[in-house]
Amino acid sequence: MKNWLNITLKLAAIYNIIWGAVVVTFPDLLFELAGMELPLYPMIWQSVGMIVGVYGIGYWVASRDYIRHWPVVLVGYLGKIFGPIGIFYQVAFLDFPKAFLVVTLFNDLIWLLPFTLMVVAAYKTHRFKI
Repeated sequence: MKNWLNITLKLAAIYNIIWGAVVVTFPDLLFELAGMELPLYPMIWQSVGMIVGVYGIGYWVASRDYIRHWPVVLVGYLGKIFGPIGIFYQVAFLDFPKAFLVVTLFNDLIWLLPFTLMVVAAYKTHRFKI
């Protein structure tokens, strides 16, 4: 199981770095595609892109040994849990465009199972001892 999870983490790294670079370079793009109003302060959205890109660098390092680098994987896993909760809440209760759910699908949901398996394996190995 470890081999395919390492590859998946590398794919997540590449995806995050590309996604982050696109958001930093073209901060209005996703809003335009979703038919949303453009953000008043695009630099805030660009900061999100920068954070996602940095996660990608962390994932790349962790892909060599996700058991050893479990804190990086855990932080990514938590983002893949809480990100969709926030977006689903926005869509359900605050009139956030449903088109933005595509972002959550690709940024979070497709990665949830492999990140869960990595966190479980790391927990079994370390019991999250620091």
